[in-house]
Amino acid sequence: MVEIGKSCTLEVVKNVDFGVYLNAHELGQVLLPKKVMPKQCAVGDSVDVFLYLDSEDKVIATTKKPLVQVGQFAYLKAIATGPYGAFLDWGLDKDLFLPFGEQHKEIEVGRSYLVYVFINKADDRIVASSKVEKFLDLTPPPYRNDQEVNLIIGGTTDLGYKAIIDHAHWGVIYKNEVFRELRFGQRLKGFIKRVRTDDKIDLVLQRGVKEELDKHANTIIFKLKQAGGFLPLTDKTDAEKIYAELAMSKKAFKKSIGGLYKMQKISIDSDGIRLVD
Repeated sequence: MVEIGKSCTLEVVKNVDFGVYLNAHELGQVLLPKKVMPKQCAVGDSVDVFLYLDSEDKVIATTKKPLVQVGQFAYLKAIATGPYGAFLDWGLDKDLFLPFGEQHKEIEVGRSYLVYVFINKADDRIVASSKVEKFLDLTPPPYRNDQEVNLIIGGTTDLGYKAIIDHAHWGVIYKNEVFRELRFGQRLKGFIKRVRTDDKIDLVLQRGVKEELDKHANTIIFKLKQAGGFLPLTDKTDAEKIYAELAMSKKAFKKSIGGLYKMQKISIDSDGIRLVD
């Protein structure tokens, strides 16, 4: 189904001096302006586009990739304010409107905000809301333990970091399991640690399963070879230093060097780890 505010692939049905028209099915024929159309674009070709409304509220296509689509969250910069709301940069010629009624606090130009993008039913326009809470946890969490998910860092709590999971649910990454700097609005991969009986979701940034440990073991061997066979890292080394050197948690490091030691690939000494000849 072709929808405003989302990407799709459409067929070229007509060439005109100022662009081409695309068959958008139930939305009719939609203009793809010449300035954003591919160099080679003929009737019958298929083009990947994003559909939105122009300044006259007509459906228009673009080959530019927006920073966010309808039904998604994103961290966007405010570039202007007006009598009815603020305007955000989402990577397109026409800025994204954030109405006053959808602002959780006064918007300041130059600052970035976590927002949800949706179609306003009153006028069918694409708008943003910084009242993100009302768009989350609306359905039971469908996740399984150890499932890989997409995350957006959405805030902090006493427990750690709040993250939006797959544009649908809140989850928590506990601070004692975070071994790198996380920024508000940052996008990254994570994993479901568990879904609790109250439907709250615990997250981790690294797997503890065998394939993840194998990856860490390979990283350690690679780094050892790069360093001439020795790394001054032990199970007493600070977690931050281990992450800076190897991009893994201290827990993963300890498990991996234990496995490598059992396979007689490394020795574990008081001053660090060494490759075994």
